[in-house]
Amino acid sequence: MALCRNAKGPLSRMLTTRPGVSYGQRYSTAATATPIYQSADDKTAFRYAFGVLSRRFCSQTPPAAAVQMSLIKQLRERTSAPIKDVKASLVQCNWDIEAAQTDLRKRGKVLAMKKAGRVATEGLLALAQNEGKAAVIELNCETDFVARNEIFQYLALTLAKQALLVENASQLVSGVHPVGLESLEELKLNLEHPKISGDTTVQNAITEVAAMMGENVRLRRGFVMSAPSPGILSTYLHTSPQPGLGRIVGLLSLEIEDGNSPLEALQRVGSELAVHLVAAKPLFLTKEGVSSDALESEREILKSQAESTGKSQMAIEKMVEGRLRKYYEEVVLMEQKFVMNDTMNVKTLLSNLSKEVGSPVKIGNFFRMEVGEGIQREEALSADEPAAQAA
Repeated sequence: MALCRNAKGPLSRMLTTRPGVSYGQRYSTAATATPIYQSADDKTAFRYAFGVLSRRFCSQTPPAAAVQMSLIKQLRERTSAPIKDVKASLVQCNWDIEAAQTDLRKRGKVLAMKKAGRVATEGLLALAQNEGKAAVIELNCETDFVARNEIFQYLALTLAKQALLVENASQLVSGVHPVGLESLEELKLNLEHPKISGDTTVQNAITEVAAMMGENVRLRRGFVMSAPSPGILSTYLHTSPQPGLGRIVGLLSLEIEDGNSPLEALQRVGSELAVHLVAAKPLFLTKEGVSSDALESEREILKSQAESTGKSQMAIEKMVEGRLRKYYEEVVLMEQKFVMNDTMNVKTLLSNLSKEVGSPVKIGNFFRMEVGEGIQREEALSADEPAAQAA
């Protein structure tokens, strides 16, 4: 007590206050001492009293570490950026959360540009459909962790919807047509997600999501299939985290001669055939549609295998023809065993459907696409052609 009374006079002259350091929107004041010691006792008294003041101040204000963790958490929730990047931006901006958010976007866009050359084999397919056509896009990323992110999935669905808006003269003809990526990337769109919103272009939205995810994100390809008239479009998405998204897609059009026929049976079989496409991986619609190059290559392989048996030339030819029939059953849609009933092939299935609806039914076009297929050789081959053939 005596010591405190001794310190009372000098302290009143020595202590002043100054504004504290800003942490986001919180402010505090701290005592600042200008030590003017008249004796050794004054010096000792000052140190004691200042320690008491400091402890009292700290008990009323959260410690700096707690404030920092709170700001890191808030900014992380706003942006979904990696924690190390969030903290770096906050430190750079003196823990001003608004300035740090702006800094993060700048950092992210530069980082996204640097990562644009990295291989991205993961991602999702997104499907959008209206009465006249269906659009599928492939949005790639580097890891399945990002593919499961809600922002990435929101962007993929948004891009599929935008692909429906891209007008192309070729789309007026029934079939499968590639979406012009340059035209799509220049389209304006309005994003309405809590973490990514506002008016922007498709390309800028992709760059911003890449910045948030910390990975290379790119729109790889897109296709549109027009609906026949009369007829229907059927679709199926495999490994679907939510409606409209998946890793494998099957689409096909069923054409019917009589437009007045009931469509329920057509829709049922169409849905089953879309599943069949995903499971059976057909490359051609009919035997006549098999390319001469593919057929000749397969014939040479089968002939070489047959000759190794040492049998006669006549026997070899019979073996080759028998194995070619097996090849057709593997790659030609109409010759494949129906995956939901392997006692019949797809050709028989359509024949039965035609009898059921009272009008001839045929597959107009089909299309199958899988995330990441062909990326390893994509630099040498164009990815603009679908892995399917129109009738």
